[in-house]
Amino acid sequence: QVQLVESGGGLVQAGGSLRLSCVASGRTISSYAVGWFRQAPGKEREFVAAISWRGVRTYYADSVKVRFTISRDNAKNTVYLQMNSLKPEDTALYVCAVRQYGSFDLDTLTQYSSWGQGTQVTVSS
Repeated sequence: QVQLVESGGGLVQAGGSLRLSCVASGRTISSYAVGWFRQAPGKEREFVAAISWRGVRTYYADSVKVRFTISRDNAKNTVYLQMNSLKPEDTALYVCAVRQYGSFDLDTLTQYSSWGQGTQVTVSS
C-alpha cells in the first residue's frame, strides 16, 4: 500500500504562490495517477488537479485552471502542485490521493485508493 505525505502549505497573502508536495512511500509512485483535492471548513471535498500515471494527461478544476500546475517527478516519488495567484477562496486543507494506472475520470474522489492527511493552505486578503 502507498503511504502519502503532503507538505508545503502555509499562510500566504492573496496573489502569492505556494508549491505543495506529495511524497509517496511503500511503493513507487510511477504506476499511479495522483490527484489533489481540497476541503474547506463546512464544505465537501472537491477536486483540484490530477495527473495520469504516465504523466501525459493533466486535469484541473475550472476554478484553478491557468493558476495551478500539477507535475510529477517519479525519480523522487513526488508529485507537485504549483499554486500561483492565490485567492482567499483557495483556503482549504489540500490532500493528495493515488489511483493505480489511472488515466481517465481522475476528478472522481471514489476512484482513488489511498489518501494523505493533508496540508493546510491559508490565503489572506
